[in-house]
Parts: sequence; structure tokens; C-alpha cells
Amino acid sequence: MPSFPVYFLTWTTYGTWLHGDQRGSVDDQHNARGTPFLKPDSVCQVRREVSLAEKAFLLDVQGRGVVERAIEAHCAHRNWGVHALNVRTNHIHILVEASSHSPEDVMGQLKSWSTRYLRESGIVDTRRRLWTKMGSTRWINEAQGFQAAVDYVLNHQ
Repeated sequence: MPSFPVYFLTWTTYGTWLHGDQRGSVDDQHNARGTPFLKPDSVCQVRREVSLAEKAFLLDVQGRGVVERAIEAHCAHRNWGVHALNVRTNHIHILVEASSHSPEDVMGQLKSWSTRYLRESGIVDTRRRLWTKMGSTRWINEAQGFQAAVDYVLNHQ
């Protein structure tokens, strides 16, 4: 069992999950646990798509592997415990024990190192944006929530 808190971090690739999306989304008014997401709105989604500075970014199989290695290497370097990691084509989930840093700082470091590895591998070159600006930073403080989060990350993607 980990030492709590464990951070459950999620972030998306640039341009792949915009406000108005059918899956729902969050903003400053719709982000508290247990509150509803923003409702799907195709007009809003199209407006967001048109305003993108670059095309949406998706990770292929090779890119997913590079991001996974980057995250694992950085967490090992920092002595952060990775309890579950799932790199998908358009988002990343990780359960990480890193209480020496804020969850926002951990996410920022993982995004930065993932970008560096993607550039060094030649998968990404001149593109400026790979990730959304923010992401979800949930704190898990008890065993039941931890087990549910591990199950979600590893088995429900």
C-alpha cells in the first residue's frame, strides 16, 4: 500500500478534448467533484476547433512508448512511486506518489520531460503545442479510492 497522498493525474494531448465535446468537459465553474460537466455543445466545440493554434496532436504507438519511458525515467530519477500509468492516444493517466511536490508541479515536469523525449526521438519537431495547458489533479488519501483508481487506469481505458 502506498503512502498517501497519491496523485491521480490526467492530461490530454493538444486539441483533442475541447469544451463542447460530447464526452463533457470542465471549466472554472464545472470542476468540483460530483458536479456536472459542461454540457455537449457542437457550436462551442467548432468554435474551439477553429481557434486552435495548431492541429490536434495524437500519439501513435511509438509516441505512446516514448512518453511512457519518459514518465517512468523521470519518476525514477525523482524517486516518485508510479502505481499505475496508461498512455493513450489522446490522454495520459498516472497514479504517482510524489508528495515532495504539488500535483501541478509533478504534472508540469512529466509533460516537459515527455515533450523532450518526443523531440529527441524525432517524433515531434517544430510543433509547439503537445499538451493541454492544465489537467486533472486529484488527491487520493485512502485505500479504497486508491484501488478504484488503479483499476480505472489499468483496466478501463
